[in-house]
Amino acid sequence: MKRVIAIDGPSGAGKSTVSRQVAKALGFQYLDTGALYRAVAYYFFRNFQHIDNFSLLTEHEIEKELLNIKIYYENGRVFLYDEDVSELIRDPKVGAATSELSAKKIIRDFLLPLQRSFAEKMDTVAEGRDMTTVVFPDAWRKFYLDASAEVRARRRFEQLIQSGKKITFNEALRDVIERDKRDSSRKDAPLRISEDAFYIDTSELTAQEVISIILKKVAESG
Repeated sequence: MKRVIAIDGPSGAGKSTVSRQVAKALGFQYLDTGALYRAVAYYFFRNFQHIDNFSLLTEHEIEKELLNIKIYYENGRVFLYDEDVSELIRDPKVGAATSELSAKKIIRDFLLPLQRSFAEKMDTVAEGRDMTTVVFPDAWRKFYLDASAEVRARRRFEQLIQSGKKITFNEALRDVIERDKRDSSRKDAPLRISEDAFYIDTSELTAQEVISIILKKVAESG
């Protein structure tokens, strides 16, 4: 396995922006594992539109569908079969389905080999919810990004508004709080801070300031 910089944290903590720029600065490959989960969720969202709660899908139903799913990730874009779904997976409804489905072990087991395969070929910056604890427990460097729920909801709200989505700040805040609860309380690979991860509260920091902190820590450790 090549060198891996693993970055975990809750939704809206700034992981994607920071990880992408850290990877670029170091000449590493950037891996957005959240996009992989969203691609799986988008598949189920599109094919099971009659379901309001995706956590109610049985393991048998999920296993049957997973046999048909082909996901590819390249240059920061995620593809479902040959379709670039990078923008479609950012819909708030797909996000809710992602949080529900990602709590299931069968989904996490399905994506685990795909995630680890990236680090076999190239130095990688991987960001997600369990990069430091499950996917890359022996990562070269580990970081945990965090921020208050209100700050993360504001970031999420502004991001969705800019992309043309209709959502209120209260809806964004409720979504962040609900996802935090699901991610931290799920039985398999819950969101938690790895003991050997460097913690960064991004609430009052710009993305560039966070990037600088990470690059400095990486340089210090040699």
